[in-house]
Amino acid sequence: MSADRHRMDVAQLVAEHHRAVYGFAYRLTGSVHDAEDLTQQVFLVAQQKLGQLRKIESTRSWLLTIARNHFLKTCQKRQPTPAANLKLDVDTIPSQTPKVEEIDRERLQEAINQLPEEFRVVLVLYYFQQRSYREIAEDLGVPMGTVMSRLARAKGHLRSKLFAAEHAAAKRQQPSVAK
Repeated sequence: MSADRHRMDVAQLVAEHHRAVYGFAYRLTGSVHDAEDLTQQVFLVAQQKLGQLRKIESTRSWLLTIARNHFLKTCQKRQPTPAANLKLDVDTIPSQTPKVEEIDRERLQEAINQLPEEFRVVLVLYYFQQRSYREIAEDLGVPMGTVMSRLARAKGHLRSKLFAAEHAAAKRQQPSVAK
């Protein structure tokens, strides 16, 4: 195992994992420029800490963990948005959502960008990296219930952003009841 690790170099890491790392970074950051910077930072850190890689089979997970940790570290420098300021109105979330292929990718990414970092990370890990609640909880060091709550809030936010127009149109079509 140790001999394999020493034979692996950064060029090989980049060739094999750049697409996955960049895709993950883009979903986290929401911009091409920031994703490129984050991806570059991941491979710089990987080069410095290649000796810490325990299993070659876990290389992609290790790189994505570096990306997530670096992203979170940079987010901690920003001032967080309190959850109370999100102004989520649960009543405005449509019960029916269109099929995934009907959602414009740019609108989806814009909505993801508007999520607070703690919600965005959970959403990206769950949907784009196919991590389980348990894995996310262990990675982030939070209870599994917190992961579930953050994911539910993230989905509610996305629904309200992506389907606000459809919901408003449906509401206008409903007959009003006189009191």
